[in-house]
Amino acid sequence: MQLSPDQQSFLIETVRAAAKAEILPRFRNLSAGDIRSKSKPDDLVTEADLAAEKRITAALRDAFPQAMILGEEAAAEDPSLRDQAAEAELALIIDPVDGTWNFANGLATFGVILAATSFGKPVFGLLYDVVMDDWVVTDGRDSRMASPTQSGRLLQTSDGGVLESLTGFVHFYLMEKSVQAQMGAAMPAFNRTFMLRCSCHEYRLLAQGSVDFCLSGILNPWDHAAGVAATQAAGGVARLIDGRDYDISIKQGYLLSAANEATWEVVAAHLSFLKG
Repeated sequence: MQLSPDQQSFLIETVRAAAKAEILPRFRNLSAGDIRSKSKPDDLVTEADLAAEKRITAALRDAFPQAMILGEEAAAEDPSLRDQAAEAELALIIDPVDGTWNFANGLATFGVILAATSFGKPVFGLLYDVVMDDWVVTDGRDSRMASPTQSGRLLQTSDGGVLESLTGFVHFYLMEKSVQAQMGAAMPAFNRTFMLRCSCHEYRLLAQGSVDFCLSGILNPWDHAAGVAATQAAGGVARLIDGRDYDISIKQGYLLSAANEATWEVVAAHLSFLKG
């Protein structure tokens, strides 16, 4: 299933409108009562997350009555929505504020992620920078950086390289404690590893060629579906480290997105202990 250009434009403008109305006015303007924890103390949700998801969801339901709508905050209340989305011919997946910890602490590294999937496979991705009002968008054929004044610059992933030259994002503290020691020992072999606490900006940088890979062991579809689509359309490779193709129905494993096949193979070989 492919979305038409008009449908893609509608999705972009819906996200921009929600960001302008619900997110930006609350940035660096949240009271203590506007922030609360979910699964753990640093897993935050704010009034901006809730209001933006509500606004985007309502617009999508009007425009795509046949689609399954999956929002991060709705899924926190009803986890069965995730399985419904994986089975849907068209699912629209919303991360209303990706990088909520950054947002709640006044850091500008946050965004909105919107993905479309068909039977679990990404067919559209939007990675929106709220502060700068620009976005990476893909329909699966190419990935582009666009803004209100630029129609779209084609993106290309990096050339990758040998292990010691690679820079990437590793979600180390989101990994199981049982593998952190092995992962910690493996990380010095890379040129540099770090994380932004924001999948939106991590995947934007990967699709632009600024980093060579991204590794995550938390497979929430609102974090990854759009980024996987953007990475692949920019020339990269994204699949589970055990070789499985990415699908939003997969809930356990390690997702490795890399600049190209050779880079994926180099990183996967070095981290083979993650295959289980």
